[in-house]
Amino acid sequence: MLRLTLLAVFSGLTAFAAAQPAPEPNPVLKALPAEGDPNAPSKAAPATASLDGPLPAAEGKPTGDDAVRLQIFLDQNHFGPGIVDGKPGRFTELAVLAWNEVNGHPSDDWHAVMEAARKAVPNPFATAVVPDSVKDWVDPGLPTSRSEQAKKKRMSYRSIAEFMSERYHCDVPYLAALNPGKKIYSLKARDSIVVPNVTPFHAEALVETKFEADPTMSARHVVVDTKINQVRIFEATPVALVVADPDNPNAAPVSRRGNKGLVASFPITPGKPQFIRFGTWELKNMVVLPWWRYDESLLKTGKRSSNALMIPAGPNSPVGVIWCGTSRSGIGMHGTSDPETIGRARSAGCIRLANWDAIRLPNIVRPGSTVEIR
Repeated sequence: MLRLTLLAVFSGLTAFAAAQPAPEPNPVLKALPAEGDPNAPSKAAPATASLDGPLPAAEGKPTGDDAVRLQIFLDQNHFGPGIVDGKPGRFTELAVLAWNEVNGHPSDDWHAVMEAARKAVPNPFATAVVPDSVKDWVDPGLPTSRSEQAKKKRMSYRSIAEFMSERYHCDVPYLAALNPGKKIYSLKARDSIVVPNVTPFHAEALVETKFEADPTMSARHVVVDTKINQVRIFEATPVALVVADPDNPNAAPVSRRGNKGLVASFPITPGKPQFIRFGTWELKNMVVLPWWRYDESLLKTGKRSSNALMIPAGPNSPVGVIWCGTSRSGIGMHGTSDPETIGRARSAGCIRLANWDAIRLPNIVRPGSTVEIR
């Protein structure tokens, strides 16, 4: 059992078009059956329901199925829009901004990204079956008391609705809206529901893993922007972008070129000001399914005590399903038990991401990467 002492301060598409690139393999996940997986989306179901530049214009935002289609497209291309809910908000705007930057489009352009989304995501909804694994990963009696949680073997989901909503990158109210004839809070194994057609986050396929340095991924640069609540990941040496020649104002305009140095972006919740530490650090470790050291004194006073509890791993752990620690003691990026609060409620200390975003990090960065918090 991997146990990580942490400060208490603190992911294919089966209904997509054939032209959609296959998702990258995730070394965190155990192999799942290619055929007959009851929790993979089936045939599409009908819908039932530069940072220096400006954000995309609000009047260009899509609505209805197109809004869901856009969020799915961005999510699957590592530009996290937050929860998939058909209501494009600031995180969707920031994701479009990042996608436009990479692809060489004006920052306030919604047309290009929507054209790409319509081609890549012809069916924004699919039918999914509740898998039998819920019997091992759902615990309606999971206590809220830390002392009682410490006696558990796993920090499981509290309901099948919670299990299925996180699996498909959304929240329970949106699942209920997509399934008006279903009692979402009374789901059972083998029930079928309509879900966003994203690559499912398979919590039950996670294995306890530590990740080591990688020649390419360890050279990347992570920028945690606590003002806009977004983490952006760059190649070691981003491509230079020439946008104008100030010494020759009569020169022909320079053609726009995409910033291929930007690899990914995800929404975050930063820590409270009294705990977060600005600066440039090194990513030191990445642990899947970490145990969490709960120290009430540390939470309240910032001082470590000897009266700590070890909270088991699981999707409902306060640090989610992965911990990515930096060279600054106690500061790192991690998952969360409450993805719907990303960008809203502040964490006590570190950098929180939705579990489905956090678990992608080992495919993008590795220990040795630079992490700049600002």
